[in-house]
Amino acid sequence: MLYFLGQLGESLTAFNVFRYVTFRTAGAVVTALFFVFMFGPGMIALLRLKQGRGQPIREDGPAGHLLTKKGTPTMGGLMILSGAVLSTLLWSNLANGYVWVVLFVTIGFGAIGFYDDYLKVKRMSHKGFGGRQRLLIEAIIGLIACYAISRLSEPAYATSLLFPFVKGLAWNMGYFFIVLGGFVIMAAGNSVNLTDGLDGLAIVPVMVAAACFALIAYLVGSVTFSDYLLLNYTPGTAELSVVCGALIGAGLGFLWFNAPPAQIFMGDTGSLALGGALGTIAVATKHEIVLAIIGGLFVLETVSVIVQVASFRLTGKRVFRMAPIHHHFEALGWTESQVVIRFWIISFVLALIGLSSLKLR
Repeated sequence: MLYFLGQLGESLTAFNVFRYVTFRTAGAVVTALFFVFMFGPGMIALLRLKQGRGQPIREDGPAGHLLTKKGTPTMGGLMILSGAVLSTLLWSNLANGYVWVVLFVTIGFGAIGFYDDYLKVKRMSHKGFGGRQRLLIEAIIGLIACYAISRLSEPAYATSLLFPFVKGLAWNMGYFFIVLGGFVIMAAGNSVNLTDGLDGLAIVPVMVAAACFALIAYLVGSVTFSDYLLLNYTPGTAELSVVCGALIGAGLGFLWFNAPPAQIFMGDTGSLALGGALGTIAVATKHEIVLAIIGGLFVLETVSVIVQVASFRLTGKRVFRMAPIHHHFEALGWTESQVVIRFWIISFVLALIGLSSLKLR
């Protein structure tokens, strides 16, 4: 919305700053952060009043959680989504199709997560929305988003999977790329959802990934930088840096209230939406594989669950003491803070490896 003030730059030079993606990205960070700071306490109080006993705690999880986390309200993702969406609408170029595609997935996945959280609180059970139904709706949203992205992208790479670390290596997958892209979006949403199990564990890696993709979107959306770094030039994707900035600002605000001991949990409302947003941005910028590197912590959490379930069904034995893997380390005797901070360190290291793909070709 404020982007259009840049048109006044022809007569008033001071308004030229609204044309710059970097300035509007910074504005999006500050706006989302301020919004969550201002309205977060009120949202928490309202959710605590409406939910009563708060989010139901898994009985098969760490025993200590039944004591330390009982009564904490969920659906804190509403704080993140409201701040991020408002900030995006305020600072981004609303004529950019990529922005609307990301918002479509973010809000759509957020709505699925909200309904799941609602059912859990209403039934006082950790079992919410049916898994198959949820995945089906996520798949439909992801496929629609990827089809739209393929129409917005340059024809040369519209349906191609690009490989990092190798100059010009691309695989034109045709319409199967839409299926792959939909899977990436679904996988990203659900992997962040699985990671969200300890105070502050998911939100910091999400912000790290959002910061990385703010840079990636800016570079691939620039003719000059993409040519210098031998990246695929994707016109219009630079605007997604503003969306990433909004996610970072809202995430920072939420972390203030989610820091241990958490006053509120993000719930599926936030985790599904944030993961879906990151997955969509990765597909739009043609960096799906890089997302798997930068978001390697989310991949690890997901794989740990898959391995645990498969092993138990096939052999009757568990590979980990508990899954997802962050609970395994808790069972080994790590404190919650140790798990969270060490996993943050892993996410930072993986982010650096992922960003190295921008230059190592």
